[in-house]
Amino acid sequence: MIVLILEKVPSGLRGEISRWMIEPRAGVFVGNLSAAVRDRIWEKAEKSARGGAGMLIHNAKNEQGFDMRTFGDTTRSIVNVEGLWLVQLTTKQT
Repeated sequence: MIVLILEKVPSGLRGEISRWMIEPRAGVFVGNLSAAVRDRIWEKAEKSARGGAGMLIHNAKNEQGFDMRTFGDTTRSIVNVEGLWLVQLTTKQT
């Protein structure tokens, strides 16, 4: 299974991705795709985001059973600590 979360991206990009995956909530896509299709969709999202952000979560053969990727500026970042993925909340300092 694959979960793709997009923030602040053009609606055309969301429409294009919805051809391959379902969008149960705005900017959240879920599907079961091959690794090749998953990687092509990820590349397309990165290139077409226009300043937006994204996170991809997919099955992997590791302790947690999944892998993660991100691009862009989000309020949450992922950190790999000794092989475990953790989510870190970032706060903007003024």
